[in-house]
Amino acid sequence: MAERETVDMWFDPICPWAWLTSRWLLEVEQVRPLDIRFHVMSLSVLNEGRELPEQYVQLMQAGWGPVRICIAAEQKYGNQVLRDLYTALGTRIHLGKQELGSELYAAALTDAGLDPALAAAADSQEYDAPLRVSHNAGMKPVGTDVGTPVIHAPGPVPGEPIAFFGPVVTPAPKGEAAGRLWDGVVLVAGTPGFYELKRSREQDPSFD
Repeated sequence: MAERETVDMWFDPICPWAWLTSRWLLEVEQVRPLDIRFHVMSLSVLNEGRELPEQYVQLMQAGWGPVRICIAAEQKYGNQVLRDLYTALGTRIHLGKQELGSELYAAALTDAGLDPALAAAADSQEYDAPLRVSHNAGMKPVGTDVGTPVIHAPGPVPGEPIAFFGPVVTPAPKGEAAGRLWDGVVLVAGTPGFYELKRSREQDPSFD
């Protein structure tokens, strides 16, 4: 029986591609000896100071709310609550198509069994410093020209983890198909000097 290893994923709740990757990783957890641990990055932090289309500027302004709430919950309860809170937020944002705001945040916190009063963190800068610490921890090994998802995983050399952006995939593979994708991703990401494998994206996120 292989010893279980920990894989860390950095997410922003508003990103549909990160949501799909997270659902894939939870499938991988069932077919490979891995435990998935979630952390917060922020597209709003990543895009500070950049010239963006007006529509994206508005999304980045709204995007502060969910990540602040995630950090507030992590600070109060511990890292382990992010798994259920991310699922609660993502289910409402990506599957339910609910509008970002206090009603969604309080409901998601309640869904995760957490204090709905933490929804107030969305409009507070109190948690921005630890948010940046979490964000930087995830992004530093992969650089700032990528977004989310970011994954840190055990590499082929014991004690030397590998970090990468992606995979970007839709819909999220399930069962053994999820495991095979994991095997391939770790193989290429663990190859010295390997940087990119990409093709034009022709599908919108599918949450089936």
